Amino acid sequence: MRLLAPERGGLFVDATVGAGGHAEALLDAGPRVHLLGLDRDPDALASARVRLARFGERVELRRADFGDLDAVLPDSPAPAGVLADLGVSSMQLDRAERGFSFRRDGPLDMRMGQSGRSAADVVATASVEELTRIFREFGEERMAGKIARGIVAERTRGPITTTRHLARVVAEQKGSREKIDPATRVFQALRIEVNQELVALARFLAAAVARMQQGGRLAVISYHSLEDRIVKDAFRRESGVCLCPPRLPACVCGARKALEVLTRRAIRPSDAEIQRNPRSRSARLRAAEKIAV
Repeated sequence: MRLLAPERGGLFVDATVGAGGHAEALLDAGPRVHLLGLDRDPDALASARVRLARFGERVELRRADFGDLDAVLPDSPAPAGVLADLGVSSMQLDRAERGFSFRRDGPLDMRMGQSGRSAADVVATASVEELTRIFREFGEERMAGKIARGIVAERTRGPITTTRHLARVVAEQKGSREKIDPATRVFQALRIEVNQELVALARFLAAAVARMQQGGRLAVISYHSLEDRIVKDAFRRESGVCLCPPRLPACVCGARKALEVLTRRAIRPSDAEIQRNPRSRSARLRAAEKIAV
């Protein structure tokens, strides 16, 4: 809230509104705050609608992917602030039927918008090479190839349709040599692939910078290095830092000074916050302000 400074008033966009916690805090900051909340998950929007009902006409909720921000905003004023809290929500993790968690047995789904290709579809149809790429690129999984081969061998005996079944296959290939659950990175990778999260994030960042008013604030909370790297690089590029390889004779990355970065380093949760909310332990918050180009 300090970085977004909602007390200034104006339109604030919560691009991943979820159950409405951040949105409620923004609206509570002052009567001049108006909020546009976006989420692709109809269940999340239903929860947010109940939580934010007391704010009346100051709230508008729309079903939309945060990556489609550019298409959502043309009929709205330029935002004074934009927020994205990335990744899967606690609400989605805690419901076994959504298929996000390897700790709860349920259908292997992972679709945030509840439509399109599911994780079970990916596991059933992708080749060894494609599964290896997904696990390596989106999960940074060192044993990606072995896990992919194990999955393809397992599905010849029958379809892999539940979270526990997939977690068991992964554990059989990896063993238990890590501190985290063996299935952690594979589930992360499949979720990112199913929801095209990194592609959507890049589109979101470009649209937020372009659409915000001068002096507008952008804040992004990420939960793993792949997301955080995209946010960090976008902020650096938009603050005028060229990211091109040194050997290039001219800049081709589009660096320009459109942002002033407000967080020199990513802000991490305190020990006290992690104790209150263990799922916050990997969160990283970065923020920037739009300046005159």
